[in-house]
Amino acid sequence: MENQQRIFVAGHRGMVGSAIVRRLQSQGCGNIVTRGRDALNLLDQAEVAAFFTNERIDQVYLAAAKVGGIHANNSFPAEFIYENLMIQANIIQAAHAHDVQKLLFLGSSCIYPKHAEQPMREEALLTGVLEPTNEPYAVAKIAGIKLCESYNRQYGRDYRSVMPTNLYGPHDNYHPENSHVIPALLRRFHEATQRGDEEVVVWGSGTPKREFLHVDDMAAASVHVMNLDSGTYQQHTQPMLSHINVGTGQDCTIRELAETVAKVTGFQGRLTFDASKPDGAPRKLMEVSRLQALGWKASINLEEGLQDAYGWFVEHMDEARG
Repeated sequence: MENQQRIFVAGHRGMVGSAIVRRLQSQGCGNIVTRGRDALNLLDQAEVAAFFTNERIDQVYLAAAKVGGIHANNSFPAEFIYENLMIQANIIQAAHAHDVQKLLFLGSSCIYPKHAEQPMREEALLTGVLEPTNEPYAVAKIAGIKLCESYNRQYGRDYRSVMPTNLYGPHDNYHPENSHVIPALLRRFHEATQRGDEEVVVWGSGTPKREFLHVDDMAAASVHVMNLDSGTYQQHTQPMLSHINVGTGQDCTIRELAETVAKVTGFQGRLTFDASKPDGAPRKLMEVSRLQALGWKASINLEEGLQDAYGWFVEHMDEARG
């Protein structure tokens, strides 16, 4: 990466985008271009095109997306597919039209079939039915991968895609209804500790296994993949199977996760599991040998990452609680 290049991070206020900005800054990148929603409407094709005309962008990290939990995905499927399709299409087309050669698109592990073999390999894409609750979001993310591949094949662009596992860390969403499992548990155990509760009840049996990646590791992997030379990247990918899984390659049970959260938050009471509540899929793990062959693997272990996430939550409690 040349430090004088102008790098547009779309979605810089989100958890992943802000982590990418931090990572780029730590590597001495001084020309990072960002725009909030109030300054640039990514759903407006003309606005996005004008932005690229005016800013002379050299690289793009496409981390902007409409995201949410199961409830939000179920309640607003039209917005989830429409807004994500438009954001991706507008940015990728504008990047191409303004001769931006390098772009990194950030997707999601939900692109894989509901019953994909574990651990989930890149080759599982488009081999089965998606999870119905987030199918519109997943379809949009699959379309983003295929947009990148299509511009590569037709125009010789170097547009790459990375698919992260479950992410957590600073700037996560701690909303009581819409948050994912780690921020939900951190908030619940923190509040139980503050009240002096004797028990915390966790939904489900505690036996399902999940994989979690700290967002700073995700940012490091993203920058690493973006900066690989074309020959190395193409050696480990295919023109129509070019996306790369990003994860730790390790998972833990929900019980182990809850026990670690209890330790990090200082909760001293009982931990109880309500097996009458749904467990979800028994396992969701990313296969990451492609990423490791490209020279990167995660470095932040779960307890260390949870301590960092919890520290951010405590420091930004009013903002984080929503």
